[in-house]
Amino acid sequence: QVQLVESGGGSVQPGGSLRLSCAAPVTFFSLYAMAWYRQGPGNQREQVALISKGGSTNYTDSVKGRFTISRDNAKRTVSLQMNSLKPDDTAVYYCNRVPPGGSWGQGTQVTVSS
Repeated sequence: QVQLVESGGGSVQPGGSLRLSCAAPVTFFSLYAMAWYRQGPGNQREQVALISKGGSTNYTDSVKGRFTISRDNAKRTVSLQMNSLKPDDTAVYYCNRVPPGGSWGQGTQVTVSS
């Protein structure tokens, strides 16, 4: 069973920063681009940042300039550095391959509130 494990979430004030981390199976890292997704209250899950096997990145417009995705292929981890957080960033954050596959992990809650 494919297992994705996200960590690093928490509660911060607007303008704060968090760094999320995800451990993923070797099959995902060797074959796929990886991405961070999020699902906010009442919203559908959306992809927010993607990183290819070669390290190319892409971001949804709402996080460009604030979030940075990175991957460590040796450790099979994907990270998301989130700066200048806004209340609209409040969501459960998940990682998965692109396109998504296997079972989703539990995610990690990010809450941005004053």
